[in-house]
Amino acid sequence: MKQITVVGVGYVGLVTAACFSDLGNKVLALDIDEKKIKSLEDGKMPIYEPGLEELVERNVKAGRIQFTTSYGDALKDAEFVFICVATPSGADGEADLKYVEAAARTIAETMTAPLIVINKSTVPVGTGDWVADIIRKHQKEAIPFWVVSCPEFLREGSAIADFMNPHRTVCGSLDREAAEKVAQLHLPLRAPQVITDLRTAEMIKYASNAFLATKISFINEIANICEQLGADVVEVAAGMGFDERIGHHFLNAGLGYGGSCFPKDVKALAFMAEEMGVEPKILSAVMKTNDDRRAKVVARLADMLGGLKGKTVGMLGLAFKPNTDDMRDAPALDIAEALLAAGAIVRGYDPVAMEVAAPLMPKVKMMADPYTLAQGCDALIVNTEWNEFKNLDLEQLKGILKQPVIMDGRNIYDPAKMEALGFQYAGVGRGFGTNGAKTEIHVG
Repeated sequence: MKQITVVGVGYVGLVTAACFSDLGNKVLALDIDEKKIKSLEDGKMPIYEPGLEELVERNVKAGRIQFTTSYGDALKDAEFVFICVATPSGADGEADLKYVEAAARTIAETMTAPLIVINKSTVPVGTGDWVADIIRKHQKEAIPFWVVSCPEFLREGSAIADFMNPHRTVCGSLDREAAEKVAQLHLPLRAPQVITDLRTAEMIKYASNAFLATKISFINEIANICEQLGADVVEVAAGMGFDERIGHHFLNAGLGYGGSCFPKDVKALAFMAEEMGVEPKILSAVMKTNDDRRAKVVARLADMLGGLKGKTVGMLGLAFKPNTDDMRDAPALDIAEALLAAGAIVRGYDPVAMEVAAPLMPKVKMMADPYTLAQGCDALIVNTEWNEFKNLDLEQLKGILKQPVIMDGRNIYDPAKMEALGFQYAGVGRGFGTNGAKTEIHVG
């Protein structure tokens, strides 16, 4: 049984701690936020992630995971310490490493035996070297340590499955043996392993996220063209996706990417490029396309309603994606702001994110369910593709709306069906000139 310490109990840290404990390791999860630790000790999760509460509960009962605010307790018998703290965007798009610095400094001041320090947080290329310098500088005595980059590739809403069934594990270090020891921790996951140097490992994470963000912005640009040419981007994406060189993933046109990773990671990579004198032309276009997407959807809704002033608009979904309560860079925030600025009255509903969303959008009235939300609204706008919204009683919905107008920002409804039901419906990239004919795709 390995002794592992995880610093930070946010999305990455708590999932990492819970999953490693479920693999049979002894894990101490540390955070300086006493409220978070007390909440976890009481069996309450500080975040919403499907399956996480049950996983933590099972491993607490088995004695494999404990929670603490004390670095001394957390590092006492540790062999590995994962740094899983936040790295938010700074004023110019750079990654803010103050939490990483604080963790590295405190580890240095507290450690009493050799440690492998693993950066799990997404950090700029070169951070591993910087963390090593911090630890050397702040150690009370010269104790051996090794720094390894092992970036996470977790998606909110499916983070446990992603941890337990990864596409690959990346371990980078200036010390091959240290990287291999971290790789061995991940052997039970039976995934391909990439063992490389520190900077390459750090770059793999940024390049991966930037490429996925690029796919999203690309299909949204195609959606803009489809709307003007009368093509259906949903069918276009389906046809493209059968090409194995392209694939189906991340080709869903909509409101663009959001959340805690893609926005800040693309900005950070662009910042790094500019700092090195490299013009990030593609990354700049990716960010601009993503920013424009939300404004275009609001403008489309304004056209459908003949203006937004005095109109009541209900937002179906607030979180940036389904199966999470994360509101970081959620499209709903920008959409609500634009609607309110245009003089609309805005309501909101989300299955899990309203408690988090309410203080972020105080002028948006939160409603108890989709039908209460729709009562008397001039229009609905779909912000998040929750399964709950895909199975609404559309005839009931039409009956309680003041006007049967739906702006589907996630393309969860079929345009022909919506038209047949009497809705004034618009999706993203579904075309203005289509005749309602459905493309047929036959496999085999």
